[in-house]
Amino acid sequence: MAPISLSDIVSALPSEDSWGPPVSTETTLNGVPYAPFSKGDKLGRMADWTAEGKDGRDGRGGRQQYSRNYRDQQVYGAGTSSLFAVDTLAQDESTFSVVSNTRDSAKTRFGRGGTFTRGRGQRGGRGDARGGRGQFQRVGGRGGQQGYGNQYDSRGGRGGARGGRRFGWKDYDKPQRNRDASVNIKPDWKLLEEIDFNRLAKLNLDTDDGEDIDSYGFLYYYDRSFDKQPVKSAERRLNVVDRAAYNVTTSSDPIIQELAEKDEATIFATDSILSMLMCSPRSVYPWDIVIVRQGNKVYLDKRDNATLDMVTVNENAADAPMDASDGSKDAINQPSALAEEATYINHNFANQVMVESETAKVEMTHDNPFYNPTEETEPPASKAYKYRRFDLSLNDEDPVHLIVRTELDAVQKNAISGEDQFLTIKALNEFDHKAQGSGGALDWRTKLAGQRGAVVATEMKNNSCKLARWTVQSIMANADVMKLGFVSRANPKTNDRHVILGVVGWKPRDFASQMNLSLSNGWGIVRTIADMCLQREEGKYVLVKDPNKQILRLYEVPAGSFEDDGDGDIVEEVEVEDD
Repeated sequence: MAPISLSDIVSALPSEDSWGPPVSTETTLNGVPYAPFSKGDKLGRMADWTAEGKDGRDGRGGRQQYSRNYRDQQVYGAGTSSLFAVDTLAQDESTFSVVSNTRDSAKTRFGRGGTFTRGRGQRGGRGDARGGRGQFQRVGGRGGQQGYGNQYDSRGGRGGARGGRRFGWKDYDKPQRNRDASVNIKPDWKLLEEIDFNRLAKLNLDTDDGEDIDSYGFLYYYDRSFDKQPVKSAERRLNVVDRAAYNVTTSSDPIIQELAEKDEATIFATDSILSMLMCSPRSVYPWDIVIVRQGNKVYLDKRDNATLDMVTVNENAADAPMDASDGSKDAINQPSALAEEATYINHNFANQVMVESETAKVEMTHDNPFYNPTEETEPPASKAYKYRRFDLSLNDEDPVHLIVRTELDAVQKNAISGEDQFLTIKALNEFDHKAQGSGGALDWRTKLAGQRGAVVATEMKNNSCKLARWTVQSIMANADVMKLGFVSRANPKTNDRHVILGVVGWKPRDFASQMNLSLSNGWGIVRTIADMCLQREEGKYVLVKDPNKQILRLYEVPAGSFEDDGDGDIVEEVEVEDD
C-alpha cells in the first residue's frame, strides 16, 4: 500500500470545525439533540437530579414512590431520561448484603406510613406488611383488644373507613382453635361424601309457603307489658318457670310415624334439625344429624344430648369464647357453660312472658301428643305443634314432599284488626360485654333503648347462625311475629341470676332480608342431602360438620349405631369443664 502523506490526511478532514459521525437532523433542533415528547407531558423541572428509580433509593421504595414513577412512565417519552442514568451504584449495592441476626428494635416501617412500635403494652410484631393500618395497642385483652373491640388509631392508613376485612390481618397472633367433633367417628364408618360450604352456598330451590296438615297443643296469650321499656329501678327478673316442654326427635314422633304410614311425604324432620341443615353454611361449632333411610323415605334425626338442642352464644364472633383447652380460666364464660345458660334462659323466658289463663287460651285441633298428665308433675308449656308440608319437587314426574314439625310459642291480638297472631319467642343473652368472646358487643343496659339498631346489628354479626335458625323456624311455622327478648346477667360474674331488659318483635321474612338469609338456598341444601341418601341403599347415615373446617361429611354407619350408647361426647365435655 502506498504511503499517505500528511497533507492528504489533512485535506480529507471535513471542512466544519467539529469531527465525528454526521449529525442527524431527525432528532435535532438547530443542531441540538432533544428527547421525544408528547403534548400530554407535564411541564416540570428542567433537570431533576433528585429523581430515583421506581425501586427507590434503597431498593425497597414505598408504594407511593412507585405509584408516582409508574404513573409518569405512562406518558410517551417520559421515561427516556433513565437512558442517561448511571446504574453502577445500584449494581454495586445489589451484590452487597449485611449478615446480621439482630432485629431492629426501634421502629420498623411497613407500607404506606404505618409504623409498628415495640414496647410494653403494645402488640409489636410484623403486622401486615402491605398496608400500614395505624397502631394497635394491647390494653387489656388478648389480641390487642380494648374493651374487646379493636380500636384503630385515627391516623392509621386505610383503617376501617372502607371496610373490607382482609383475612388474617388481626388474627395472626391468635392460637388456632382446635375443637372436638360433636360425635366420635368410629373406624367402621364409611365416608361417602365431603361437601364444602362454598358448594352449599350455590344451591338454590324455590318452594311454596307450605300447607298445614294438622296442629296439636295450645297457646297462651303473650303479655304485652314486656314490650314496654323497663325502668332502671324496676328491672324484671328472669324467673324459673317449670313447665313440661319436649324436643322429641323425628323418628320418635308418633304423629310423624302416622303420616309416614299414610305415605304423605318423602322427607320427615323437625324444625330444629331442618333449620340447622338449612343454615349450615353459617355454622362454626361442630354438630351432627342422623339420617335414616327406610324404603323411599328419609328421616332427619338427632342423637340424645346432641348439640342441636343447645343454644350457642357468639358462635360467629371474630374472637369467639374460648374453651378451657384454649387457655380460658373463666369457667362461666366458656362455650359449653354459655350454651347451657342460653338454653336455660330461652326455656324460662318463653314461659314467663305468657299470661297463663285457662279461660283465655287458643286450643289447637288436638291435644299435646307428648304430654301425659298421669306421669308429669309439671303443667304443660304453652306450645303448639304444627305439622306442615312443603313441595321440594323438581318436576311433576318425580314429586318430593317434606313434612316438618314446627313449633309456635304464643298468640297475641293484632292491635288493628283484633285477629290472633301466632308468635315464636326467643331470647338473646348478654354475659359480659367486657369479657373475652363478647365480640365487641355494646352495653345493653345503656345502649338498648337509644341504639337498638346497633345492638341488633352486633348480634346479627356475632350470632348469625343462631338468629338464622330462629328465623327459618319462624318462617316454616308460618308465624306472624318473632319476638326476641334481651336478657342480661344481674351480675356479669355470676350466671344464675338474670334480668329482662326488653323485647322486640319482627316479622320473620323482614328479619330474614335484613340478615341476607336465603330460604331457597336452605331448601336446595335439604334437597341435595336427601338426594344423596335416596341414591344409596337403605340404612343409617350421619352428616357431620367438621369441627375446624367449613366442610360437611356424610358417613354410612352400622344400623345399630347410637341406640345402645348415646355417644355422650358433649356431656363428658361439660363435666370436665365444670370441675
